[in-house]
Amino acid sequence: MKKFSFAPTLTLKGRKFKGPRGWSGKPSHPPLTDIPIAAYIIAAGFDVVSTAVGDDTGWAAELWHAGTWLFIAGAVVSVFAALTGLADARDSSEAGTQARRTINAHAGIMITVTVLALANLAWRLSQYNTATATPAAIAVLSVVIAALVSVGATFGGALVFEYGFNVETAGDHPVWHQSEDDVFPGED
Repeated sequence: MKKFSFAPTLTLKGRKFKGPRGWSGKPSHPPLTDIPIAAYIIAAGFDVVSTAVGDDTGWAAELWHAGTWLFIAGAVVSVFAALTGLADARDSSEAGTQARRTINAHAGIMITVTVLALANLAWRLSQYNTATATPAAIAVLSVVIAALVSVGATFGGALVFEYGFNVETAGDHPVWHQSEDDVFPGED
């Protein structure tokens, strides 16, 4: 019996294009969120260690600079994540529903994270060439951002895993029955 199935997951054939939202079964928003979440959490870890070891070690400056580059990457990708998330919310939910209220909470937290991340980034860039370790106040802000992005991601996860938001469920689909044949999008 086959152990792996790659082609049906990787194909776009048979999937409907939905603009910035992605393709049916392949949404754009969820994979874009992974980069800012990871970037902000890892950068916060780098900042805490850099601040803790202080100016006496050369690698404190390396962590400070690496954290700055992580914030740049997170901020750039978060713009695309926000745009695709807004398209999802606009086209896939109704006002007055719990789903929309949860989307609003998720969006509000993530917009706050993005504003704080941009402030953190501006502050970092103003001290990038002069600080030899992460300044303590920037490290605190980074930890706040990491905590908030984790909470915001929890709301996003609840939308998908608890509410099934934008999940095109298979139901009693042939992929759940034992078979050697792969089923591609658009096939029954």
